[in-house]
Amino acid sequence: MLERIGISLEHDLLKQFDRLIAEKGYVNRSEAVRDLIRESLVQREWAQEGGREEKVAVVALVYDHDAASLQQKLAHIQHENHRAVVSALHVHLDPHNCLEVLVLRGQGREVMRMGDGLASTRGVKYGKVVPATTGEGLE
Repeated sequence: MLERIGISLEHDLLKQFDRLIAEKGYVNRSEAVRDLIRESLVQREWAQEGGREEKVAVVALVYDHDAASLQQKLAHIQHENHRAVVSALHVHLDPHNCLEVLVLRGQGREVMRMGDGLASTRGVKYGKVVPATTGEGLE
């Protein structure tokens, strides 16, 4: 069941929001607000729980494949945590740089530890861990 609410925003903030939702392709403000609320709920879910609950996250890594033994280090971390790695995608961006995208699943604290470990590995040019949700409890 949908419920209607009202919010008050400064004119300039609303203009910025309207530009943002147009750029992202939202059909209306309501859907954009719903997505913002869902994202906040996922962030709260990760922050509030003790770390033993099942979680999923996406890790994006950009690195130079020619960097000394970097690929072996990243593969070693993944093999140490092979049960957490649900999927891996490797993309050759140019003659030197690669993008690796991993989907991790397991206890929240272990998923974050692994993701942070991969992102902080020496030689990784860009690393980002994106906490996600199993979708349980979200409408």
